[in-house]
Amino acid sequence: MQTVVPTLQLQPVNRLFPNRLVPNLNPNLSRTIEAEIVDVAEEVITTQFTSRLPFIEANTKEVSIQHLKEDCVVPVFSKDNEITISHSTFIEAVWNAASNVFPRENIEKPSIRVSHVIKGRTPEAIHKNVRELLDEDKTIYYERMMFCFEIPSICEDIRGNRLNLTIGGVMAYNHENLYSKKGMEKFKIFIGFKNMVCCNLCVSTDGYQSELKVMEAGGLFNSAVALFQDYNMAKHLYEMGALQESYMTERQFAQFLGKCRLYQFLPKAEQKMLPQMLMTDTQIGMIARAYYNDESFAMPQGSKEINMWNVYNLLTGANKSSYIDNFLDRSLNATQLAEGLNKALYGDKEYSWFIE
Repeated sequence: MQTVVPTLQLQPVNRLFPNRLVPNLNPNLSRTIEAEIVDVAEEVITTQFTSRLPFIEANTKEVSIQHLKEDCVVPVFSKDNEITISHSTFIEAVWNAASNVFPRENIEKPSIRVSHVIKGRTPEAIHKNVRELLDEDKTIYYERMMFCFEIPSICEDIRGNRLNLTIGGVMAYNHENLYSKKGMEKFKIFIGFKNMVCCNLCVSTDGYQSELKVMEAGGLFNSAVALFQDYNMAKHLYEMGALQESYMTERQFAQFLGKCRLYQFLPKAEQKMLPQMLMTDTQIGMIARAYYNDESFAMPQGSKEINMWNVYNLLTGANKSSYIDNFLDRSLNATQLAEGLNKALYGDKEYSWFIE
């Protein structure tokens, strides 16, 4: 069965904003395509790993899609034995959606990272001693999985940093009740940009769906297509580019870090009156260290101020220490913090508490 979906054919965005103005999207670019969910060709998404820095670091390892398909079991809902949507099915559904929305672009293979391995045994090996177990006696699956893939033909340069359009998602079985009957399963998907200098991910509000609930892969595909079409790439790039025009003094930066530490201990009533801040104490310490030592985004030697684009990348860099299931929420929060602080420098009150 084919699903007809309208899409906006986006073009590469090199030098998209020479005058720092958001262009009007051309309505003539809108057209209709027929999209059918198919398996992603094995040779497309199972080939060589890249040697790039990981987009997330904490407690994760890189795996291939063959490993997920061939070596991992797929958990079921225990009360009715209905199977969950597998990691590989999730990846392929989002990859297919991207291929249909961006049919003329070069889409790279997914980079996949997993954590929290769940080990088991086959029924035949239940009574074996641990030391007697063979590889074929063991079963595994991963509680948490995140993937992303780049579309490098759609890119932009900000302050000498190449940004590639990037799409991905998160699946975390710890957010499911596997002891019940099958119901709506939860996923997170995003479209944004990856800074190729450091592999930090840049996520915006309209490019992120934090709790996508579906019953089957077709729902994943349709929701991903809708998200990609609704994403305002021009606006996102403009807002990131605006950061490079502003600077924060060392005093303001120190005030920001101190207020972030205080934020976590504020009375709940006061905390609710302020914008959300999701960074942990450990990440705040990482940001302070990177302020002086980061190879690409530290405060320039001899200077007493730091560019807001650099501040943003210090935030997204520290976020790479987040666990998979919290990573995208904190990525979005880093964007909101950077944009809010930038406005506060010009008198806006919403985030002013952090630098006052």
